[in-house]
Amino acid sequence: GDSVITVQLSEEDKVEDDVVFYLVFTGSTVQHCTSTRKINPGSLETISPGHDCCETVKVALCASREGHPVLVVAEESFQFVQDEAYDAAQFLATCAGNQQALNFTRFLDRSRPPAADVDFLDEKVALAFRHLKLPAEWNVLGADQSLTENLPRETLMHFAVRLGLLRLTWFLLQQPGGRGALSIHNNEGATPVSLALERGYQKLHQLLTEEGAREPDSWSTLSHTVHSGDYSVKHHRGLGVYLLTAEA
Repeated sequence: GDSVITVQLSEEDKVEDDVVFYLVFTGSTVQHCTSTRKINPGSLETISPGHDCCETVKVALCASREGHPVLVVAEESFQFVQDEAYDAAQFLATCAGNQQALNFTRFLDRSRPPAADVDFLDEKVALAFRHLKLPAEWNVLGADQSLTENLPRETLMHFAVRLGLLRLTWFLLQQPGGRGALSIHNNEGATPVSLALERGYQKLHQLLTEEGAREPDSWSTLSHTVHSGDYSVKHHRGLGVYLLTAEA
């Protein structure tokens, strides 16, 4: 989800300015409708919706004009694929509280990737996390709520801070157990807050300690979503397009 999609119109579909084009994505359980913006007479641009599962969906390009019936201009299949970011988000979500798995993730820290790779990883994994269907009881600290906060252990928050993942840290802060994780020491006595300070991650440290700290720049800050029952409407300020998602 949240990738830019470009639609090339054929010669016969290049019509007057009062025609509005939109895309309809029909999945097995969810349907999305996105508005588009015209780049030029032959090209449209929109944002791909975040889908609830990896599957091939039908996408229809529709044209609407006041006083005329809606026309289906073209139909095509569109595939939501399970990429590395999705796999990583699923792995991290399932290993919340699993000490063996969380200690394994510390191997990633031994080969520090370049800053550009970290930024890419941060954006993609945080976005994939937003689209995961997390169980209602999911918690950053894991399923075992009997563990006291004084018990030294690794947490997902330690993982995100250790790699300097700003957007993933922000996402985890908004989830159940996110704030509680900030005061938990690992076996080396480090909290996520002290880790950020020790590694010189100034922005990350501010995110964890300042009241009213704002979300790091990402697609999610360029958009606003309103939920209502089985429907949600998302406005992407960057492109000025809207996305309506409805459960079938």
